[in-house]
Amino acid sequence: MYRIYTDGACLGNPGPGGWGAVVIGEDGVRQWLFEHEEETTNNRMEIMAAIKGLAAVPQGSEVTLFSDSQYLVNTMTRGWKRRMNQDLWARLDTEASKRRVHWEWVQGHAGDPGNEEADRLANQAAHAALALTHVDEKGQARMVDVGAKPDTEREAVAKGSILMRPETLELIRRGQAEKGDVLGAARIAAINAAKHTWELVPLCHQIPLTSVSVDLEPDEEKNAVHITATARATSKTGVEMEALTAVAVAALTIYDMCKAVDRGMRIQDVRLAQKRGGKSGEIVLEK
Repeated sequence: MYRIYTDGACLGNPGPGGWGAVVIGEDGVRQWLFEHEEETTNNRMEIMAAIKGLAAVPQGSEVTLFSDSQYLVNTMTRGWKRRMNQDLWARLDTEASKRRVHWEWVQGHAGDPGNEEADRLANQAAHAALALTHVDEKGQARMVDVGAKPDTEREAVAKGSILMRPETLELIRRGQAEKGDVLGAARIAAINAAKHTWELVPLCHQIPLTSVSVDLEPDEEKNAVHITATARATSKTGVEMEALTAVAVAALTIYDMCKAVDRGMRIQDVRLAQKRGGKSGEIVLEK
């Protein structure tokens, strides 16, 4: 039996969106599917994920499809009325009719690995669609006009790490690095970078940040410093770039202050962990 985990996401509803599907074969081999659309809804992305997931397995196969969308599962199992998205429902009916499909609802963000994986794929695809709004109809770069959006409370959490030799980490922990307090300097640099993100990243809006916090956690087991930055603002647009910039610059500062003793340090896994606010609401990619 094949197993398929699907999810959809939309940043605005309607707005830029994406769908994701994790297809697990009878031999346990996984296949990851995802795609974005520039203007869509969350419900359409939920249906599209199921369409594409089913299309990826052979006709005649027995399939269990897992989704955290009651809209999708109950429409297919309990006969919920199809008032909208008739085009996609027709496509889904066609794909489902060619396979023996068992529909299973799972609670979202409850720790199910397959569901969490599909959720990440869908959200990554939706953010890729959002990036396309920085290009006009001629393919030229532009700043997005956010003037019509209301000011709302925004928050973004980004994370990253810098790996190093054990002795380098010990120098940092003891405050014995030649250039001084490495973690203190990294924290100040990160906050300053967040405040100047609009000057560093083309087409990024200047946002009046209300707070930026930076946590730097030495990890002796992994010989690393883990960095978490949280940016907040009451604004018309999000603060993801500010949080990500803070993490990146904190890591760069650590590297600069310690490169004389360890040029093999590696900055890695700089990523968005969470965002809140605006029409897209709350997106949790990891805790």
